[in-house]
Amino acid sequence: MIFHALPPALLYAVTLYGIFKFVQFFWGFLSAVWVHFIRPAKNLKKMGEWAVVTGSTDGIGQAVAEELARRGLNILLVSRTQAKLDTVAKGIEEKYKVKTKTVAIDFTNQAANTLEPLRRAVSSLDVGVLVNNVGIAYDHAEYFTELTQEKIEQLIHVNVSGTTDVTKMILPAMVERKRGAIVNVSSGSSLLSEPLYAVYSGTKSYINAFSQALYWENKAKRVSVQASLPAFVTSKLSKIRTSSFFTPNPKTYARAMVNQIGHDPLILPYWPHAFQFYILRLLPESTISGILLSRGSDIRRRALKKKEGASKAE
Repeated sequence: MIFHALPPALLYAVTLYGIFKFVQFFWGFLSAVWVHFIRPAKNLKKMGEWAVVTGSTDGIGQAVAEELARRGLNILLVSRTQAKLDTVAKGIEEKYKVKTKTVAIDFTNQAANTLEPLRRAVSSLDVGVLVNNVGIAYDHAEYFTELTQEKIEQLIHVNVSGTTDVTKMILPAMVERKRGAIVNVSSGSSLLSEPLYAVYSGTKSYINAFSQALYWENKAKRVSVQASLPAFVTSKLSKIRTSSFFTPNPKTYARAMVNQIGHDPLILPYWPHAFQFYILRLLPESTISGILLSRGSDIRRRALKKKEGASKAE
């Protein structure tokens, strides 16, 4: 009955707004179905013979390298430990019958020539895909004021400078060839400004903005740049060991991620993650921040208690 009391002009405006929101929701739903279930993956072999994957000996990085190899690309693996690189490379060659190369780089090393071995390695390769997966996170949830200066600098150097510098190294050749795709692995926390992970989520927000800007700069040159946002995935980085519907294992996530290479500039490739964030972003920011702060505080409390117990045991 309340609608009968509204002035006709206001009732008309409310009706139009309701129609607009319904169309917006329905279009978003159709778009999500297209992106996650119907849209075909690109033929990545047409972009170049080689894929470069950083942080490629564990978790998402290793799974992505294997998925790209499964699709027929040769793989240049980049990580810190040569022994691990050799093991992963051998496994990929034997299983997928592709070529591999390895470059050992410690991205926490801030020396000016740290990336020179990678520069030499890619100079003669037809690199069609680059996946900037290398990154570090907090040891556990922590207040910004309690972080060491060394930890802050490592987070920024690895997560921001590492991705920026490797992109700068490889992008020009892609532009010259007029083909290629770059994927910068971000994080779902970049969309939420997560309390007790301030620097980490801040570095990943940089990755989003950086990737989206480069997407538009290079789209007409037929080179795609994309930020891919995982939420929780079982890995050493997340410290989650048991997979579930909303927390896939790296292999499941990698397949979804590779399916989206070359498409949107910002993507949550695993559809249950996209659904989670759609629901979360319906909530007021204060509610989301409160939930995340409570969760982070609990993680911090348990981590500090564990450290205290280990210290007493010594």
